[in-house]
Amino acid sequence: MKETVQYKIFKVINVLILLLVIYVTLFPFLNVVAQSFSGQAEINAGKVNLIPKGFNLTTYQTILHDKTFWTSYRNTIVYTVLGTVIAMVMTTTFAYVLSKKRLMGRKFFTSMAIFTMFFNGGLIPNYILIKNLGWTNTIWAIVIPGAISIFNMLIMKSFFEAMPEELEEAASIDGSSTYGTFLKIILPLSKPILATMVLFYAVGNWNSWFGAFLYLDQSDKFPVTLYLRNLLAGATSGQSAGATSADDLQQIGANIKAVTMVLTVLPILMVYPFVQKYFVSGIMLGSVKQ
Repeated sequence: MKETVQYKIFKVINVLILLLVIYVTLFPFLNVVAQSFSGQAEINAGKVNLIPKGFNLTTYQTILHDKTFWTSYRNTIVYTVLGTVIAMVMTTTFAYVLSKKRLMGRKFFTSMAIFTMFFNGGLIPNYILIKNLGWTNTIWAIVIPGAISIFNMLIMKSFFEAMPEELEEAASIDGSSTYGTFLKIILPLSKPILATMVLFYAVGNWNSWFGAFLYLDQSDKFPVTLYLRNLLAGATSGQSAGATSADDLQQIGANIKAVTMVLTVLPILMVYPFVQKYFVSGIMLGSVKQ
């Protein structure tokens, strides 16, 4: 089929717009990566764009040679994995129950869940609750308070509502229990939305630091985000673990923000390609009720 002149013009304009979007999207991240490998003088002079200038690894060496960094990284992995597992169990079960029209009090429970999206007890009551439960300086203070996102639950609820009821009816006729139907039929057919929710929860748990800042006092239990936050505060105040000279302190102060961003984002970037194929379809299927 022969292309018209108008269509050729459209393709050229479309490619130019997409290239512009790619540039606007990638430039800030590539700039941060370049700054993380650049020298202090070049960063302060504003000479760093997409290519590192005055190549320097002082900040990376200072952080990566610190045993506390690796302890914090291990803590973050544990918090992220456990928090995501707990969140997925609670979200899938709650969403599946609320997706059933035959559930007594369905509107009440849904309204109560939505209510918590807009109102909560506040910072001080939450802290008192965690303290009275004896969860301070424990893993539960990190993984339990954010164990379920009502927004994610509503998306998954819409996904379950869109599934044909005949599947469950057929399973029931074959003698399958409610739990068997949920585990062997519903969940295997929900891979796109499950992968999407896992990504949401994993990113949220990985990037979380404020809960640890409130509830943890022991540095050996800090997540890596809180470690890097404290390192950033130490660098800006003229202190940093592993810095042996004034020049090292100045170098760390110059690109500590860029290094912390790279070290925090890199693991998520490595995971994302494995769930990308499910991401878009999961969002579309879960957000649009069919």
